[in-house]
Amino acid sequence: MVYITRREHFSAAHRLFLPGYTDEENFTVFGKCSNPNWHGHNYILFVTVKGEVDPVTGMIIHLRHVSKLIEEKILNKVDHKNLNLEVDFLQGMVPTSENLATSIWKELEEGIRSLGGMLHCVRIEQSENNIIEYYGE
Repeated sequence: MVYITRREHFSAAHRLFLPGYTDEENFTVFGKCSNPNWHGHNYILFVTVKGEVDPVTGMIIHLRHVSKLIEEKILNKVDHKNLNLEVDFLQGMVPTSENLATSIWKELEEGIRSLGGMLHCVRIEQSENNIIEYYGE
C-alpha cells in the first residue's frame, strides 16, 4: 500500500459558540474563539490517499485530479468565507477543526474513490500548534 498526500491552504473566519449559551458560557467553553465578532485562521489542509501503484502509470492516483476535486468540493466553498454562515457542509454544527476535518472527509471520500484511490487521512493545521487528523470511521 502506498500513501500520497496533497497539500492545500485556505483562509476562513469562524466563531465557536453554542446558540443556547450566553456569551459568558460560550467563553467558558470555547475561550477567545467564541468572540462574537468572529476570528480567522490560515488553514493548511493535507489530504492523504492510499492505494496500490498502477504498474502502467506508476501512480496510485494523479494528484492533479485530487487537487481539482479538493478545489471544487472544498476550497471553492471555504476559502475567504465565514464557516458558520457560508459553508453548506458545516451548517448545523460548531465549526471546530474536528468538525471541519470530518466534514471534509465526507465531502471527498466518494470522489477520491471514483478516481481510483482510497481516502486515508484528512489533516488540518489550524495553527502551528493545533493540528487535527481524521482517518474515517
